Amino acid sequence: MLHFRFSTVLKELFEATLKRPLPGCRQKTWLPIRHCCFGAASVDARSVSTQLKVLHAAAHRPALRTAPCATPVRSYCAKTEGAVELDEQLKKDGGGSEEASDKRRNAGILPSLEDLLFYTVAEGQEKIPAHKFLTALKATGLRTGDPRLKECMETLKETLKKTSDGVTLDRHLFKRCVQSNIVLLTQAFRKKFVIPDFQSFTSHIDELYENAKNLSGGQVADYIPQLAKFNPDLWAVSLCTVDGQRHTVGDTKVPFCLQSCVKPLKYAVAVHDHGTEYVHSFIGKEPSGLRFNKLFLNEDDKPHNPMVNAGAIVCTSLIKQGEGNAEKFDYVMNFLKNMAGNEYVGFSNATFQSERESGDRNFAIGYYLKEKKCFPEGTDMTSVLDFYFQLCSIEVTCESASVMAATLANGGICPITGERVLSPEAVRNTLSLMHSCGMYDFSGQFAFHVGLPAKSGVAGGILLVVPNVMGIMCWSPPLDKLGNSVRGIQFCTDLVELFNFHNYDNLRHFAKKHDPRREGGDQRVKSVINLLFAAYTGDVSALRR
Repeated sequence: MLHFRFSTVLKELFEATLKRPLPGCRQKTWLPIRHCCFGAASVDARSVSTQLKVLHAAAHRPALRTAPCATPVRSYCAKTEGAVELDEQLKKDGGGSEEASDKRRNAGILPSLEDLLFYTVAEGQEKIPAHKFLTALKATGLRTGDPRLKECMETLKETLKKTSDGVTLDRHLFKRCVQSNIVLLTQAFRKKFVIPDFQSFTSHIDELYENAKNLSGGQVADYIPQLAKFNPDLWAVSLCTVDGQRHTVGDTKVPFCLQSCVKPLKYAVAVHDHGTEYVHSFIGKEPSGLRFNKLFLNEDDKPHNPMVNAGAIVCTSLIKQGEGNAEKFDYVMNFLKNMAGNEYVGFSNATFQSERESGDRNFAIGYYLKEKKCFPEGTDMTSVLDFYFQLCSIEVTCESASVMAATLANGGICPITGERVLSPEAVRNTLSLMHSCGMYDFSGQFAFHVGLPAKSGVAGGILLVVPNVMGIMCWSPPLDKLGNSVRGIQFCTDLVELFNFHNYDNLRHFAKKHDPRREGGDQRVKSVINLLFAAYTGDVSALRR
């Protein structure tokens, strides 16, 4: 925990408080607190994360920028000569505009958000090494490669080339680098993201990863020859929150095919394009209670849901009807790339060829669906099956797939680009069906024990969504007898046992579980920050408390 050197600050604060005028005095002053000095601390990323709490002082700064009203204002420090002159000028200018606020800030009376960020990272130093800022940024969960920080990182790179040592930044250079992304950076360093204490949370994730890594059961799928070639020791977990905080552990850069994990994604595309009513005029919404590749329809001669093979094949036929397979494939690929924030989405032609050559069961399902008139009129069934095999052969990494899951968790808006990809209707329907039908014949048990929307695939992936919080991709090729990743199931189960992510966990009374959405930390440190913030904003009642 960061140790504040606060005794001197508090002494000066209370001395200044004693000097304030009586309530009837019309003297106006502005507290010239520019920054708070901290004691020496290591620049270890974990400690930096805690140190950054000082940016809570920026929380209500807009209120400070409003004009001084005509009623008496209590003062907390003696005015400087420059402040008296500035007050006189403000009287002439009206004092109530944003321009007046800018004058106060430019005169050095009020620190900007950029200043506060610099003082937080610098810890009282005149200059800061760039790597110290980047280490502190990483501690918040943001990556330097985040598309939202592109301008900031490019400016930082160019600025460092012009400095004498190529390493350090003074306050003015630092402000120039961060000003384009100051809102996002302020949120990050003030711990206003959905997971405030991100490093503590990820340390638990690493522990869960290691626990699942020790499992050795399961068999790699071999009914598709290309899948049988994967090393059973591969194991990866990647997560992305709705604010774009990222964490990965294990073999997260190894590409693998989505297989059945693409089913909820193409269903979401179909609902986005056509709406719920049209899509479900062809496909049901109920769990089948049967194997995912059974030749079986419901009593209305429709596939039970889009998460079994029959429903997924019909869903595939609804995308870009009348177009060729090339146009359809590009269309879905662009959708998935947008969901992944333009991170890796590829295609395995070898897997596609392997699937088509060994797809007798799916061809049987296709002909059965055709005989039962389950497709839209004029559909070429064999062309649809080719497209179906293509979509199953789309490649991702754990990292890119976690962003896709986070887009679903974020209501259809990609967290790292801010772009809306899917409609809220499509996302809601997709998560509902993932929750009830997404884990093959294990769906009921998974909904009971884990209580989160998820979809598994025979390549070993599990796409897990914590609505409004994060998306997670687990990947390990060995499968259990129901076709789900052995390590992935264990990780998901352990995750919900540790954190109150289950849909029906009570968020107010959680005695045995952690809630990473709540900010922890030492109460004493919080009290000091609140005290300094009260002094900064001139809140006398808070000071007296």
